Amino acid sequence: MPLDADRDVPGLIVKFGDYPLHHGGVGAIRSLGRMGVPMYAITEDAYTPAASSRYLERAFVWPTTGAEEPDHLVEGLLRIGRRIGRPTVLIPTDEEAAVLIAEHQDALGDRFLFPRVDPVLPRRLASKQGLHELCAEHGIPSPAAAFPQSYDDIADFAEKARFPIVAKNREAFVRRSRPAVNGTTKIATREGLLALARDWGTRPGVILQEYLPREDAEDWIVHAYADADANPLALFTGVKVRSWPPHAGMTANAYVVDNPELADLAARFVKQIGFSGVIDLDLRFDRRDGRYKLLDFNPRMGAQFRLFESESGVDVVRAMHLDLTGRRVPEGEQRAGQRYVVENIDLPALLAYRRSGYTTPHAPGRPSGTELAWLAGDDPLPFVTMLARLVRPGAKHLYELWRTNRRGSGTSTN
Repeated sequence: MPLDADRDVPGLIVKFGDYPLHHGGVGAIRSLGRMGVPMYAITEDAYTPAASSRYLERAFVWPTTGAEEPDHLVEGLLRIGRRIGRPTVLIPTDEEAAVLIAEHQDALGDRFLFPRVDPVLPRRLASKQGLHELCAEHGIPSPAAAFPQSYDDIADFAEKARFPIVAKNREAFVRRSRPAVNGTTKIATREGLLALARDWGTRPGVILQEYLPREDAEDWIVHAYADADANPLALFTGVKVRSWPPHAGMTANAYVVDNPELADLAARFVKQIGFSGVIDLDLRFDRRDGRYKLLDFNPRMGAQFRLFESESGVDVVRAMHLDLTGRRVPEGEQRAGQRYVVENIDLPALLAYRRSGYTTPHAPGRPSGTELAWLAGDDPLPFVTMLARLVRPGAKHLYELWRTNRRGSGTSTN
């Protein structure tokens, strides 16, 4: 049966920063657009893949860095809302957007629809330190971590640490303006850590985390939408087969796999912290102690959300739109065995994983179906636009990501 969407309430893709090749935004435009929901998007320019989708009513060209003053971003959103001219569901695709919406609910609430949540919670969840503290508070396993406040703290840590370790930016909001590391970075030796730390300043904005050996671990993902009472109306589990950069970046290839234990853990944590909205969780199963350890809690739509759809046709973006417009969210089992492939990054990821010998035991031998991130028969132009933009700057960006995450003596991408 077709979903009962309110076609009088549009959706707006909200993103801040310069990352035009974002397949998650294209997926959300298609997902709601196929239900007849008018779709709008904030884009860097008029020639992004999202702007070329047949399901997009209009692209609002608004170049941002993600580091602007909040009042400037709020006023920009309100200006777009006035131009749309009717209540609109906000769909954030990055932490900056999710946190801005949560922290300015009163200013945005008269013109937009979005899940109401404790204003401080999304920023805390997006922070590596904040998430680690919440996990400890609620008994959710997570990797052991340290939060150095100075170079001396790092030197003391290096004397006692068991290498390799992992370094990450402590706050999601500095990754574009003043990142300490360019993504998740595996550090193999004490000397490698101290060499990198010399560039981190007097107050290093990093988290130093236990490394979970890839030969003893498996990467899992959870996507969900929780209502105003923090009850999941849609919840999906899957296993990550490949990512780019390898073992540390965005999902390149993944499968839907039923995992009741993981689903229960995620639903329990969401309820405990009282979160409402769309979430994207990354966890690593540690075979050494048999526990799922939470690595990331993204308080917004994940780029690979279209991997997951229930037998009733619900994904997390559709669940949010239905719920916020007063429609019922139909129940239904997830479509186990479904595969998701991000065409522009899965090929280099495949080559890297073959060299490493890493395998994913829980991945099905054959997919029951495949969802491509970019190519769609009913909406081909985003794929063509992606290819055109990837040829030079996109390929250079992928190469620089790989090089940066491997730079320095004794360091590599995790």
